[in-house]
Amino acid sequence: MRIHLLCIGKRMPGWVEAGYAEYAKRLPAECALHLVEIEPGHRGKGANLDQARRDEADRLLKALPKGALPIALDERGAAWDTAGLAAQLSGWLAGGRDLALLVGGPDGLAAECLARCEQRWSLSNLTFPHPLVRVILAEQLYRAWSLVKGHPYHRAG
Repeated sequence: MRIHLLCIGKRMPGWVEAGYAEYAKRLPAECALHLVEIEPGHRGKGANLDQARRDEADRLLKALPKGALPIALDERGAAWDTAGLAAQLSGWLAGGRDLALLVGGPDGLAAECLARCEQRWSLSNLTFPHPLVRVILAEQLYRAWSLVKGHPYHRAG
């Protein structure tokens, strides 16, 4: 299984790239993490924010790998604890499909993206900056994998 992380935004700060890369490289081939950066919609002075989200939705949906299970990162999604995410990951691995995790821009995902996704996942009740979400996702996926495989990285009881 391959996990495609489809994120709105390019040119991330070095700390984001380093944090993401650290956890992505730890994941084995059975659930390799692949980042796809999507050009954000125009948000300058006088920009139409609805149009920006529609443009982002078009680019995200075009980037969806064929046959992948699309999952929206959305504040109204399911909020799993670590064991719950590990159970999800185990099921995703057993399902044999690639995953596509969709992370919207500063205004979230457009309705077209949410409608296309088969699941919604909320990382927290808190709001995180979108660059940080990449790092959190990579770390949490690695943590879930380590729990599934009995690796000592996750030490909580």
